[in-house]
Amino acid sequence: MLRINKAHPWHGIRIGEKAPHEVTVFIEIVPSDTVKYEVDKETGYLKIDRPQQYSNVVPANYGFIPQTYCAEGVASIAREKSGKEINKGDGDPLDILVLSEHHIPRGDIILKAKPIGGFCLIDGGEADDKIIAVLTGDKVYSEYQNISELPKGILERFEHYFLTYKSLPDQPNKCEIAYSYGKEEAYKVIEQSINDYQNLLAKLK
Repeated sequence: MLRINKAHPWHGIRIGEKAPHEVTVFIEIVPSDTVKYEVDKETGYLKIDRPQQYSNVVPANYGFIPQTYCAEGVASIAREKSGKEINKGDGDPLDILVLSEHHIPRGDIILKAKPIGGFCLIDGGEADDKIIAVLTGDKVYSEYQNISELPKGILERFEHYFLTYKSLPDQPNKCEIAYSYGKEEAYKVIEQSINDYQNLLAKLK
């Protein structure tokens, strides 16, 4: 379809007909980045969120699933599974990390990925789930069908990153990983985030 304007990465890119088994992903930041980028919600362009404060780098290609939203539906899953007090979803599209043997030099691209699991991250009392996926067609990582099959070191790297990526000397860490989950649970979280997005659109209308 001919567009005269750039599609907004969150709203103008379709999640894909095979969702939640395969999803479109908008990549914001890659492991070689020393600055954390994120999409500006108003314009759809990448903006600098903050320089990386320390030596930790994002452990995989990192972005979000378009046309998703973390609100009450996603929070309700986290609340039920963790037994913790969770106020709400974080109000952003659903985050995702995509593993690939290939070096992707920059963000601001879209790709297809297959979810294999995820982490329920709680950030300041808000559900901020991180889906783990593999690049569709990747020769190495497409062998992994579930998060439990990944090497232990990869999972530890993910956990360490999210438990420290917002830490500052004068501020205590406010993130915790309540639990991790496999492919089927990841599908449920994605489906609920799609429902949350539809509910957001209904409210805006």
